[in-house]
Amino acid sequence: MNDKERVLDLARRYVVPHRVEVWDAFGTQLVIGRREGYRLWDLDGKELIDLHLNGGTFNLGHRNPEVIEAMLGATAELDIGNHHFASLARAELGEDLARLTPGDLTYSVFCASGGEANDVAIKTARRATGRRTVVGLAAGFHGRTGLAGAAGENSAARYFLSESDDFVTVPFGDLDAIDAALRADDVAAVIVETVPATYGFPIVHDGYLQGIRALCDRYGALYIADEVQTGLGRSGSLWAVQRFGVEPDVLVCGKGLSGGMYPIAAAVIGARVADWLHQYGWGHVSTFGGAEIGCRVAQKVLEITTRPSVRSNVDRLTSRLGADLAALAQRQSYLTEIRQTGLIIGLRVDHPDGAVYLQQELYGLGVWAIASGFDQSILQFKPGLLMDEPTVDVVLERLELALARAKDVDRPVPKRHRLATDSPR
Repeated sequence: MNDKERVLDLARRYVVPHRVEVWDAFGTQLVIGRREGYRLWDLDGKELIDLHLNGGTFNLGHRNPEVIEAMLGATAELDIGNHHFASLARAELGEDLARLTPGDLTYSVFCASGGEANDVAIKTARRATGRRTVVGLAAGFHGRTGLAGAAGENSAARYFLSESDDFVTVPFGDLDAIDAALRADDVAAVIVETVPATYGFPIVHDGYLQGIRALCDRYGALYIADEVQTGLGRSGSLWAVQRFGVEPDVLVCGKGLSGGMYPIAAAVIGARVADWLHQYGWGHVSTFGGAEIGCRVAQKVLEITTRPSVRSNVDRLTSRLGADLAALAQRQSYLTEIRQTGLIIGLRVDHPDGAVYLQQELYGLGVWAIASGFDQSILQFKPGLLMDEPTVDVVLERLELALARAKDVDRPVPKRHRLATDSPR
């Protein structure tokens, strides 16, 4: 039994057998060994360019040398720390986030995951308004923890009997539906991914997010911006809400904040709605939230991401990919729609499960990208912020070949092998 077979055997026996089964069925059974920059090497030696980035966790690449240096430097004197007390690392990261987020976002509650940070955001809204109901998008995804898992698309919450009538959903793009939900006068918050990720990065039309903000103001609800996947420079702005001129009451960030090296997330809360932090300092505690080493990593991530050179590279890649993907669609009719917001890109193909087939073909050609869990006709196509032009050349060449091959595949994907949609219950 080789190393890869051994890992898969152990995963089947002790970790998550169904997930191993699904990747087997898809023919994309990746067990990551070496990783560097935007490249991964399977334990069997196969090399892949990473366009999945684990939802933006690896915006700055795998094992970014500057991030590693910051982490190792922090280990010389720091550890996780003690969440009961103030710390220099947490205080300075909080100051950075207050400076770099829009509006009156001031206070950071640090967490170990984006789902936990969304839980904090929802609790904050309920405390600030005295209301319970939360409105989300029917195809929104906010994590699998308690409150976050019940918000938006809630099939996993239903599977574990954790759904709640306190959470209602509306279609993406429908301001009238949000208005109708808010009229009930019991809504604490509207929670929205700025560009819904698991739904396939639909285009956010002018006026939509601004309209949500105005409706929240009219009815006294909070606006929670989930930027776990779309924040940290991917949209062309540091936070995607800035691209749309919206100031939320709470902004949730995670994934890329970790630099891919140390888990950390945050709910950044507006001063106007943060009374609980003055009254009940232990209202939310997280032993590993705001781990001091992770705070130093996150500070380095913010410093790199806000460099003019990085913003210029994002702008350059955005422009080039917009033009080159449009030209590719002219040559490959199987590619029917390009959804682009900066480097947040979804590619729709002409088959309800076609992104799964495209994912398979790309894998065979040495590119790792993943189909959208809530719409498997759309491939999530996520270049890194630091990706260079030669790598983009290779990716586009392989994408064209994969499209040509995938269009000839026509077989249903069994429900058991779907990525993130309705649970089997």
